[in-house]
Amino acid sequence: MSMHTSTIPPEFADLVAPMRSAHERILADLQHYQLIPPPLPSLPPARPRGVAAARAYPMQGVLKYHGLSDWAQRIAFLPSISLNNAAAHTTTLVEFDPALPVDSAVIGGIPAQGRELERVVTVLDAVRSLAGITSHARVVSRNVLRTRVAGKGLGTSASAAAALACAAVGAIFGPELAGHTRFLSTLARLLAGSGCRSAAGGLALWLSYPGIPPAESYAVRLDQHHELDNIALITVPIDSRIGLKTEQAHHDAPHSIFFRAWMLARGDEVRECIGAVRRGDWKTIGQLAELDSMRLHGVTMSGSREQRIIGWEPENITLFRLCNDLRARGIPVYASTDTGPTVVFITEREYVPAVITAVTDLGLGLETVTAPIGGPAYLISVEEALAEL
Repeated sequence: MSMHTSTIPPEFADLVAPMRSAHERILADLQHYQLIPPPLPSLPPARPRGVAAARAYPMQGVLKYHGLSDWAQRIAFLPSISLNNAAAHTTTLVEFDPALPVDSAVIGGIPAQGRELERVVTVLDAVRSLAGITSHARVVSRNVLRTRVAGKGLGTSASAAAALACAAVGAIFGPELAGHTRFLSTLARLLAGSGCRSAAGGLALWLSYPGIPPAESYAVRLDQHHELDNIALITVPIDSRIGLKTEQAHHDAPHSIFFRAWMLARGDEVRECIGAVRRGDWKTIGQLAELDSMRLHGVTMSGSREQRIIGWEPENITLFRLCNDLRARGIPVYASTDTGPTVVFITEREYVPAVITAVTDLGLGLETVTAPIGGPAYLISVEEALAEL
């Protein structure tokens, strides 16, 4: 992975110094708690032919992000935190073969083309460059949902990125390197920024700011001592009625008048989140996730004068108000959304029945799926993958 400094958009050059200072304070906290994963010592021998399969979980944002300061390296303007959500997963098989004439990908049974295929090839190219090989690859991937409705905003692009990176590394370098989540996260980031956190698993922090060296923009799992094992995630999938595209939101967000303030507040909130995990204080994490859902929507909705991205649906407002009502009744629960309208409730396991009953009683016909926090990307057998693909 190249160590060169990433692109700094000229209009944000004045924020590089404060964002770098915030980054250094975050690193100091991570070092204090011994959370920073070791860097890659050296690459094992690569092979030009190989096959491997992997599984990864989608993520739900806590401290969200939009906007990329470097589109080629997919570097974000600000650090971000998310929870992996075991309500779904992506299974991906990658086979490198010198006899293949081109790269190909089949996603959900449909051959990938255009921008979708380009993003897959970006990850494959990065792995090939590191390995010093030229073999093309065949990729087969599928999102496996536990819901009838797919919903928008479930974070499956993140799980797809992490599973692809893990399988590609496993096929060329073997299982040991495929388990090095810091390394994997820098590769997964190239397909989708949030894939960086999906690769790390649990409650994960993606380190990023304009100008950061790409190799230093990786993800760290914060709940390394089972601090959040009692947390349950209740997913309410909701489709977008406007055909929402996350890439467009990334383009629009930095133009919002709120965006710079969002960046500058992030460092302290990341550090608050790190401290909350160490105390097992899941409520602070839930509060930040709910608050930043509002901010994310405000930023994306105000990024364009002409074609505003209004990503929520009417159900979102009802579900967020429901959280206020439930908390007033002594039931601790927090709602989180990312780019799309899908809502994920964060609560403790004992309160799951009460939350599900409250959602059902709304009479909106909404589906709920309960799951624990998901782990990092990991290799599975080719046979297990083929059974799902």
